[in-house]
Amino acid sequence: MSVIYLVIGAAGVGAAICAAIVNRRLAARLKAAEKLFELSSGLHSSLRRSELLQTAEAAARELAGAGESAVSVTYGDTTADTHANVPMEGGGAIPIEADGKRIGSLQWTGGRDAGAGARGELLSRFARPLALAMDNANRYEALEESVGELQTVSSLRERLESELQIAGSIQLSFLPTTMPSSNEPFDVCALLKSAKEVGGDFYNFYKIDERHLFFTLGDVSDKGIPAALFMAMTLSLIKGSMRAGLTPGELLGKVNDMLCADDAQLFATIVCGVLQIDTGEIVLCDGGHCTPYIVKADGTVMPVKLKKGIPLGSFPEFEYTNVSLQLDKGDRLVVYTDGITEAENGAQEQYSTNRLERFLSLTKDYSSAEIIDALLMDVFMFADGAPQSDDIAVLCLSRR
Repeated sequence: MSVIYLVIGAAGVGAAICAAIVNRRLAARLKAAEKLFELSSGLHSSLRRSELLQTAEAAARELAGAGESAVSVTYGDTTADTHANVPMEGGGAIPIEADGKRIGSLQWTGGRDAGAGARGELLSRFARPLALAMDNANRYEALEESVGELQTVSSLRERLESELQIAGSIQLSFLPTTMPSSNEPFDVCALLKSAKEVGGDFYNFYKIDERHLFFTLGDVSDKGIPAALFMAMTLSLIKGSMRAGLTPGELLGKVNDMLCADDAQLFATIVCGVLQIDTGEIVLCDGGHCTPYIVKADGTVMPVKLKKGIPLGSFPEFEYTNVSLQLDKGDRLVVYTDGITEAENGAQEQYSTNRLERFLSLTKDYSSAEIIDALLMDVFMFADGAPQSDDIAVLCLSRR
């Protein structure tokens, strides 16, 4: 009986020892899992690549066993195998992937002791949350870069908009800022509405002397800043060249030659004229521009037939032809750019000269300013919300 008790006692001790070993292993694995969770969670404390690498390497060394392993984490494609751990002399390499794409690797060395396999397994499990953290860091830095580029573009856009506003102000400074006195025997008004911040349409009018009023309206062949610069140069040459006794044709000839000499590679259609204030005689000259209209006092609309000339800046030494006409009391001369007649609605129909003539026939009792305001309203109502595609300029000269 004593032998049986002894055998049973020995078996009980063995079972207890086995249970203790299993418990220690389970406790060790639990501790390792807790450490893995803690260190993996710490990976998301930084979205900066450099800081994440430092955190990841320190965490991996702690998992592998301080003093026993050397660990390195790198971004980018490496020579590590794409699908499996690559054993190295006393260590291994783990590819770090996100969305099936290599984004880095984890390498370690740590001897060939009995715990090497467990360390490799633990580091392999660590590589999964590390891949997520590295992918997030990549995305964050890409987002930061995009935001930085957007801020740069926004800054440049704001600067451009500011410069365009300044350019628009400079452009407007070339135009008349005051209308003639109500005591004058004539009434002249003009308006410019650019499709962009600056444009190429232009006008001007001023008294050359007490007996003569000069006026002009034109359209540069381009839009935006190049057109605005050419417009400014053209108006400056016109104002600097016009003097008493010079006909509109002679003026256009001089300005055309100067523009051609500068080889600006732009051109401008134009109509300019001189009104003899006391008699109502107008001398007009055309440079490839839209047909002007006379609106008689009774509302009759008459196109002004001018001898067609070439646009300014086309080629030099061209002789422009003057045409004389009479503006009776109550008559109005209307000059405009093709931004009026070529304005389109949503169906891509144009306002056209026919609509312009019908509109003008209803304006016999309007002042110059009222004609221009009503004309723009009529054009915009026709467009019905379609964007303005071209600059618009209108000039109206009436004889009181």
